[in-house]
Amino acid sequence: MFKKILVANRGEIALRVICACKELGIPTVAVYSEADRYSLPVRFAEEAVCIGPPRSADSYLNVASIISAAEITGAEAIHPGYGFLAESAYFAEVCQASNLTYIGPTPEVISLMGDKNRARARMAALGLAVLPGSEVIPSQEVALEEAERIGYPVLVKAVAGGGGRGMRIVHSREELPHLLQMAQNEAASSFGTPDVYLEKYIVSPRHIEFQVLGDQHGRVIHLGERECTIQRRHQKLLEESPSTQLDKEARLRVGHQIVQALEKIGYTSAGTVELLMDENRKLYFLEMNTRIQVEHPVTEMVTGLDLVKQQILIAAGGRVPIEDETLALRGHAIECRICAENPVTFAPSAGKVTVFHPPGGTGVRVDTAAYAESVIPPYYDSLIAKLVVHGKDRHEAIKRMARALEMFIVEGISTSIPVHQKIMADPDFQAGNFDTHFLSRFTSNGEG
Repeated sequence: MFKKILVANRGEIALRVICACKELGIPTVAVYSEADRYSLPVRFAEEAVCIGPPRSADSYLNVASIISAAEITGAEAIHPGYGFLAESAYFAEVCQASNLTYIGPTPEVISLMGDKNRARARMAALGLAVLPGSEVIPSQEVALEEAERIGYPVLVKAVAGGGGRGMRIVHSREELPHLLQMAQNEAASSFGTPDVYLEKYIVSPRHIEFQVLGDQHGRVIHLGERECTIQRRHQKLLEESPSTQLDKEARLRVGHQIVQALEKIGYTSAGTVELLMDENRKLYFLEMNTRIQVEHPVTEMVTGLDLVKQQILIAAGGRVPIEDETLALRGHAIECRICAENPVTFAPSAGKVTVFHPPGGTGVRVDTAAYAESVIPPYYDSLIAKLVVHGKDRHEAIKRMARALEMFIVEGISTSIPVHQKIMADPDFQAGNFDTHFLSRFTSNGEG
């Protein structure tokens, strides 16, 4: 087992990794920007190193500073969390070159899955259904030809994209040149490359993903699916497991296909295969995230497995924790992402938290690094807490979430709590009838 792990992240996920390490008896090193000097990860890690000013490019994305922090503290491994460098093949390679264990997949697999076009082609070759799409678009003329072949509406997507950036929906030939340019510009700004491709746009989709674990001995397992359809601006706001759209037979069939494909590419560590479901309940491979997900707690609640611990154990040479390909899901779990945002416009709401009272009680979990008198800086993602509940069934989980949201008190900043309360009270949500546009009914600008 590792003698010391550096956590190359911030906020609730950094604290989550530190908690797992403490239970495994492994000392941790927190890295922090000047904006996070008084954060809980800094307080609870055994050591902490400042790696730069508030701007991400100068701190949490500064590979040299993070590697230096690991070397001067004697860390043996680095856990990247999610976001920042968590899907950087370059960072994983630098860790290897520096004799540090990267707690995640190999650089080669990260690189393969990080290129969405290559990933789609490889998964299609391994038997997974993919949406009709194009190769990387070299010119406007090719884009127009490919869009005609695929059929409108189409989605322009950044090859290296994520979080809804570098993405535009195109409904007609006339719209394509302008929206293509916008997507390319955003992709270049966000990911360092303007490369985009086209994909068939499903008008009323559902977003379903499968959690996987792979070890260094060639075995991969899946831990069922999460429903991630409730989104705003292509970013998830609420997740649950299991999905109302998959029965046990479908779960086993799709999970088996995913496991077989990932075993063939040598996948290791935790990962998530994201799928799009059309109006006929057919599932298409969308992309793979080669890291722990924000929403991993819902899977932990219905399986009883600590996924972050499993990542660490697998990186140390351990095996996946079950002999079968999957295990039975117990009850139902829902996660609400509590963001520092205006609940109507979703505009960020940074500032000082004057009151912070998280809910508790049976079946309630709160993952957060916020506390009363803490400051939510304007430089990073707006997520401040993940409220997760577990119930014997979906009905009980919804009731429990509604109760927990009512008891979650945050003052000093605006949060998304009112939005989540509206979702829990909505008859269509309660009945399981929704798609990715569901949230538009609660926003001032009609955006879902």
